[in-house]
Amino acid sequence: MSAGGVRHLYVHLPFCASRCGYCDFVTLVGRQGEHRRYVDAVLAELELERGRLTDEVETVFVGGGTPTFTEPAELRRLLEALPAAQEVTVEANPETVTPELAGLLRDAGVTRVSLGAQSFEPRLLDVLDRRAQPEDVRRAFYHLRDASFDNISLDLIYGIPGQEPSDLERDLDEALALGPEHLSCYELEAKPGTRFTHAHGEELARQAESMEGYFELVVDTLTEAGYRWYETANFCREGRRARHNLAYWLARDYLGLGIGAVSTIRGLRWRNLPALPRYVSALADGLAPPRELEPLAASTQTQERLMLGLRLDDPLPFVQVESALDLEALARLERLGLVERQGDGLLLTRRGRFLGGGVTVELLAEIPANNYN
Repeated sequence: MSAGGVRHLYVHLPFCASRCGYCDFVTLVGRQGEHRRYVDAVLAELELERGRLTDEVETVFVGGGTPTFTEPAELRRLLEALPAAQEVTVEANPETVTPELAGLLRDAGVTRVSLGAQSFEPRLLDVLDRRAQPEDVRRAFYHLRDASFDNISLDLIYGIPGQEPSDLERDLDEALALGPEHLSCYELEAKPGTRFTHAHGEELARQAESMEGYFELVVDTLTEAGYRWYETANFCREGRRARHNLAYWLARDYLGLGIGAVSTIRGLRWRNLPALPRYVSALADGLAPPRELEPLAASTQTQERLMLGLRLDDPLPFVQVESALDLEALARLERLGLVERQGDGLLLTRRGRFLGGGVTVELLAEIPANNYN
């Protein structure tokens, strides 16, 4: 792709009211006095990199952190300065969503909101260190509906320590009662170095064998309710796939702005370092922020195309990934009913999708050093 052809933009707003114990994203607690300088820096980075973007951007995704914790005037200023796009998503924590905030998002051109519910069970929200309670989730959802948002996504987590299957069933029922256009349902992971690993790592390891059953419960419940299981952890009403995330899974180029943000363009991946002072200082001087660079070999790009593409329910064009495949393993997995071909494409069967990453790793002719599952 030539310069000026990137259609997908990610913007990272790292500020949060508090840090959840399981979170390993680049986040900063509070720092209200620094929101303005940070937005200044992000907009300066946008100007430095604007030439990489196409004239008609397809998607913008504002993630965090908690983007809606950012000071409202600064959030508005940022959103209004971003390029117009066909889909503009903002992540939100329920406790931050007021009628005024919902109106701000709508007026600033946001078309989609991703709401972090995680659970509707108070004791499990306590385990997760979540501030929002179930009534906050419902209230936020209705504020967004009242502001005319017709594309709302809910995030749920399963595999929380102490969660029973009946708890998950209630969470799914509560989510379905709201009627979101999209649901993301993730298995809880104990990421190294987080408080959660120290507090609950052993319990998560003990319950690991139960997770396939939880996963099946999620898939069965949501598909029976009419949602399309279009990606490993994502479900949508017709025509409501998350177009920005779909760009990642289809291995399209994207530009990331902000501390910790990743970009992948024309075979080069870079990550802005997470240090806020260095980021702000460099951009105040008109310089690109400090970055880690990773050139991507053609073989690595093909392997990633395979790993990400098989997360989807659309066939992956065989010709795009043939060089990364272990053809003997492919034949064996076809016989086992885990992989199938549709026309000129390859995809996991329903059974294969439940095994997910394990099947994909077997298909690889050579396991890559970086596994982005």
